[in-house]
Amino acid sequence: MLATADALARLLDAARQVEGRERVGTLDALNRVLAADVTSPLDVPPMHTSSMDGYAVRAADLAGASEGAPVALSVSQRIPAGHAAAPLAAGTAARIFTGATVPAGADTVVMQEMAQVLDDGRVAFAQTPAEGEWITRQGADIERDSVILPAGTRLTPQALGLAASVGCAQLDVVRQVRVAIFFTGDELRMPGEPLEPGAIYNSNRFTLRALLAKLGCAVTDLGIVPDRLDATRETLRRAAIDHDLILTCGGVSVGEEDHVKPAVEAEGRISMWQIAMKPGKPLAFGAVRRGDEGSEAFFIGLPGNPVSSFCTFLLFVRPFLLRLAGVTNVTPRVYPMRADFSQKKGDRRNEFLRARLNESGGLDLFANQSSAVLTSTVWGDGLIDNPPNHAISAGEIVRFIPFSELI
Repeated sequence: MLATADALARLLDAARQVEGRERVGTLDALNRVLAADVTSPLDVPPMHTSSMDGYAVRAADLAGASEGAPVALSVSQRIPAGHAAAPLAAGTAARIFTGATVPAGADTVVMQEMAQVLDDGRVAFAQTPAEGEWITRQGADIERDSVILPAGTRLTPQALGLAASVGCAQLDVVRQVRVAIFFTGDELRMPGEPLEPGAIYNSNRFTLRALLAKLGCAVTDLGIVPDRLDATRETLRRAAIDHDLILTCGGVSVGEEDHVKPAVEAEGRISMWQIAMKPGKPLAFGAVRRGDEGSEAFFIGLPGNPVSSFCTFLLFVRPFLLRLAGVTNVTPRVYPMRADFSQKKGDRRNEFLRARLNESGGLDLFANQSSAVLTSTVWGDGLIDNPPNHAISAGEIVRFIPFSELI
């Protein structure tokens, strides 16, 4: 069995960004991956702006102002955000609002709480402000011609906002990774169907489809395939034609009814099988031939137990798909956290334990770590990456990967 780090390295070494790009509206680009740098055509902000409601002034006009000797200035203009500003006349103040353009000639904004409106309409200032106070300078956030989002960036909501802030209505993105998915198991039923003795509902279909959607993939769901070698081979051939990755769930172990591995070997190749991890040992990686084209579609076979398929997807399929999509950094952040539990015996495999944060800043362990207990994935906040043969003592610092880094 391969160590988890070695297995992931093999997958990522094989992954290459898919060919093709498209131009999409920025509003519709969530979770897509940039195919080209986004360069700002302008400064942000494009002019000096006020960061407070108050008065734009020349600091020199308020020299010597104090509580005992305030300086009063007449108000020469009113500048709301989005309106043009006239140059500030010497010896006057401009009423200004947050986000409004600072008029030429002004070098300071005094917040309104530090000014007093007099009966004659003038404004009195009881202290000398520092030059540049409460002014956001042109280009303070973004300078013109600077790269604000490099190619390979996966577009988050805040990245879309950043692109919009420089006027980008459309973005060049890598085309969606095309994934065909199917499930094996004569015992599988869909919610809404009767559940005969020995049958179970296909929870993996819902979990994996949702995870693929979160990654922005174009998904073809080929449904549940009968536990037969001929049916599995035929589905693999069909899936290989127009897809970058074939993802299966179940049937990759060594039982008499596990047909996925021999089917892939007949239609292509298996280059990796079985990983020293718990849960999720029977994970397969390879490729399926595309008819007579001479090309291949990648293949990843996940185990059928729901926690095993969930964990192996997050730890292996997710970074592989991101690399296919052109994402440069696919490694989740790992946090050192305190274990508020003990586990007296480690496993010979690399364990990924479901745990959650408690109110004291430590981690609690879900009581049942079976690969069939899907409730642990909803209860938990993430996975503890526990090395092989390692017992955990209460108070020990462990490696924690939050689900927020993986989903």
